Amino acid sequence: MSRIGRNPITVPAGVVIDVADGVVTVQGPNGTMHRNLPEGITLSQEGDVLTVDRASEETSQKSLHGLTRTLVANMVTGVTTGWTKELEIIGVGYRAATSNPAVLDLALGFSHPVKFNAPEGVTFEVPTPTRVIVKGADKEVVGQVAATIRKIRKPEPYKGKGVRYLGEKVLRKAGKAAK
Repeated sequence: MSRIGRNPITVPAGVVIDVADGVVTVQGPNGTMHRNLPEGITLSQEGDVLTVDRASEETSQKSLHGLTRTLVANMVTGVTTGWTKELEIIGVGYRAATSNPAVLDLALGFSHPVKFNAPEGVTFEVPTPTRVIVKGADKEVVGQVAATIRKIRKPEPYKGKGVRYLGEKVLRKAGKAAK
């Protein structure tokens, strides 16, 4: 049995989980999330404990068992506490600002400012002009938005300027060698 898949998911108070026609729906204080269940994977809830079971011992079923358990656990965490990704901006004149939580204005050394509109369910916070916090209930969407913002101006290896994840180490290269 999958070590991850056999771990039960504890359902906090205020979270409602419904499974119907192969779709799991998780409702909580931060919203509602839906996900299709793979064939052969079932969910059963007893009180405040949710367990994920598989139909057979096939290799594909074993891999989907742990994956489904993790995805459902991420949904439960998302609707209760939410997910965040922090980005930091390094560079002279590079900064971020937000006038509304769904729109991020970036100055990243281009000839024009870059406006980034958040998808539904994602908000931005800018505590300082060089720090951006991406928040949302869906872990996949939060991570994808953070990766897309980072891709606008990746950290370059010579001076380290650009957008990076908080705490990310950028491997620096040596510049030109003098004669």
